[in-house]
Amino acid sequence: MMNSEYSASSVLLIVAGLFLTACTIGVDRNPDGSLKLEVSLPETTIQSEINAGLDDPLIQDLQADLREGYIFVIADRKRVQSDEVDQLTFRLDLGDKDGALTAVISDVQVNGKSANPVYVSLWNQRLANRLDKAGRRNPDAALQSVTISGDAVGFVWRIETERSRGE
Repeated sequence: MMNSEYSASSVLLIVAGLFLTACTIGVDRNPDGSLKLEVSLPETTIQSEINAGLDDPLIQDLQADLREGYIFVIADRKRVQSDEVDQLTFRLDLGDKDGALTAVISDVQVNGKSANPVYVSLWNQRLANRLDKAGRRNPDAALQSVTISGDAVGFVWRIETERSRGE
């Protein structure tokens, strides 16, 4: 009984949190008793999450452009020891692996030239750490798919319940 209450509480918290981010949510029960949670996040929410995930105070005015299958990001990046600002662009691919969300930054350019691979590696690691922490919030949730369209990023999650586990 406690696991069922915990799972239901977790799902309600996830749904409440997502509702506050102006996303659309659909919840259905699968034939085995598990829940199917479909979430669609708009571009502005994705933009905020990318900015937080990069966790780089030198990056400003980040804008995410949702394209079919990937996200194109453009931002200003201040130089460390000057007031100069460079234009930063990169491609962000989202996916699912073993029930978790994956994100890979590639094709990074600063003022039209390839960026330092050390920065790219650091940003990829920061995003991976953020996604890893988010994935551990509910051990009963497994990501089944991620889709990126021109106006939203869609996620389909499977939430295990007592019934789907046969308890």
